[in-house]
Amino acid sequence: MIGYLSGPITGNLNYMQQFDRAASELAQAGYDVINPAALDRVIPPGRLSYDTIMNLDLELLALADYLVQLPGWEDSKGCNRELGFAQARGIIVVSFQDLVDKGGETHGIKCNL
Repeated sequence: MIGYLSGPITGNLNYMQQFDRAASELAQAGYDVINPAALDRVIPPGRLSYDTIMNLDLELLALADYLVQLPGWEDSKGCNRELGFAQARGIIVVSFQDLVDKGGETHGIKCNL
């Protein structure tokens, strides 16, 4: 199963560290996750419009089996858009903390370990 990290990026100066830390922690626990913030390593920030980036993010989310909500997602326009997309497609939604504390099995998510 593949997860997709959803967290605030716009206005979040530490978003890359937050996403990288979450991706690393989940990978160590045996989960495969898509880190959309890593796009900034291959597409220079500011080169694409917000809407184009969101469309790319939703294409990536469409490949995922579950969405992982990082802290602070509630006030993010993009995260709320991702949540609506996930719900409309029947993609499992879980908080990062729940996944770490309780494991994915409580949500039907299997890891690779």
